[in-house]
Amino acid sequence: MSDTPPCLEPPEDERTEFPVVDSLEVFRGKVFSMLTERVRYGDGVATRDFVKHPGAVAIVPLREGEASASGEPEVLLINQYRHPVGATLWEIPAGLLDIAGENPLRAAQRELEEEADLKATRWDVLVDYFTTPGGSSEALRVYLARDLTLIPASERSFQREAEEAFMARRWVGLRQAVEAIFAGQMHNPSAVVGVLATALALDSPGLSPVSLRPVSAPWFRKTSLD
Repeated sequence: MSDTPPCLEPPEDERTEFPVVDSLEVFRGKVFSMLTERVRYGDGVATRDFVKHPGAVAIVPLREGEASASGEPEVLLINQYRHPVGATLWEIPAGLLDIAGENPLRAAQRELEEEADLKATRWDVLVDYFTTPGGSSEALRVYLARDLTLIPASERSFQREAEEAFMARRWVGLRQAVEAIFAGQMHNPSAVVGVLATALALDSPGLSPVSLRPVSAPWFRKTSLD
């Protein structure tokens, strides 16, 4: 018997649609709504409750080389109060896709400007994921933003309100951010996914930044929720 492991095809998710018998909107909020749908699986029908979500984007702002205060790669984190979990979390800039027809990259650029006062000239798709696929339709795309410039105070037109008015920003060494995640000190999902993906992309020869997907890469998400 050979000790050589079998050569397996890489995994790839596929779009699947089971018939929806009926759909009922049981709650509608400012951003989210809740649906109850009965779905046919073969000869049976099951009821599924889930949050209808417009989707979101997040950004890992990265500075390297001479732009870095420490000489090591650094990421910008912001902290924001999150009422549902009763905590102020260290996160990366992010925002909803709640403007009809807005391109996801443009949404990411807008959020980077509004939350971090930054512009970037180099953008890559870092990772895509579903935040809670068993209970929400939310799809999130994380971008890696590099070659950053600070927007002068005189050119900042966005007024931060509510929780955003209390946000603090901090440049953190990439390795320090990774250590904070494994120490159980950071819990925001887009920050955890984005920071770890950035660290792997920069440190692994097989996943160097040049192999990251372009901003035009297809996004595997459900868009027929309206």
